Amino acid sequence: MTKPRLSEEEHAEIGKQLARMQRELARVGTKLANSYPRSGPEAQPMRRITATEEALREARYALENALFRDHPNAGVEVYFPQD
Repeated sequence: MTKPRLSEEEHAEIGKQLARMQRELARVGTKLANSYPRSGPEAQPMRRITATEEALREARYALENALFRDHPNAGVEVYFPQD
């Protein structure tokens, strides 16, 4: 039995949420990079935030691929909107 796929509308909503999350992680990462050393133990939080942001970006690319596979005529800015 196959699972139901996301609709285009569901992809659009998730795309907006993930884009917002990634922007916020980038802001936090920048704030940490400007406030603490970029190496050593004090850089651990910034490195983890940066890794989380990168993982989120990869998930967005994977979801974009799923969107185009399931909905070939979908818009190109669903997961990576131009702000």
